[in-house]
Amino acid sequence: MDFRLEGPVLEGELVRLEPLDHRHAAELAAAAEEDRGSYRFTWVPTAAEIREYIDAQLARAATGRLAPYVQVDRSSGRVVGATAYWDPRAWPDGRRLFAVEVGFTWLAGSAQGTGLNAEAKLLLFRHAFQSWGVARVDLKTDARNSRSRAAIEGVGARFEGVLRNWSRSWAPGEDGLLRDSAIFSITAEEWPDCRSGLEQRLARILERRGAAPAPGGGQAPAGSEP
Repeated sequence: MDFRLEGPVLEGELVRLEPLDHRHAAELAAAAEEDRGSYRFTWVPTAAEIREYIDAQLARAATGRLAPYVQVDRSSGRVVGATAYWDPRAWPDGRRLFAVEVGFTWLAGSAQGTGLNAEAKLLLFRHAFQSWGVARVDLKTDARNSRSRAAIEGVGARFEGVLRNWSRSWAPGEDGLLRDSAIFSITAEEWPDCRSGLEQRLARILERRGAAPAPGGGQAPAGSEP
């Protein structure tokens, strides 16, 4: 496949997605250690593992099959989590995508439930559908992770089913074991309604905050795993 994932900076009103770099290590480590209570089924490095985590993600990025991001809370300027494009699938000519996954997503405890996840998904979906012209975006999570499944459905993705023994488990104590994965997607035909729903959701969040658009904000109006 000739196509290589290269994600640009994506900026909204609440969140800015920046390509992952070693300069993010200290803030990413602090974010990962805030409250690990919601990470039972999700791959989130500890502070001691952050540099190894970044090395692993950048090695995947070098293959052209991953575009990793950090999530920056625009109100504070702090790195509060990570996400990525992953697993691109191309048409036979190898130059055009027809599908990509959004995954490797996690947020610090303080950033959960704030609207950052919804806007990050809006930015990622919009770029995939409107710049790359994909026919679908995939999301998946451990089938047992009800919190992540609810979050994925909450951003407009449709549940497609559970693939048994689909990929490695990230749950503590399950090294070497496989998990069942719940699969979700958004298709190009569904994207306009999904976009509208996310835009309306973000508008309500910003209205409750009484927030004006942040300087330099993007087009967006004011839990998935690998």
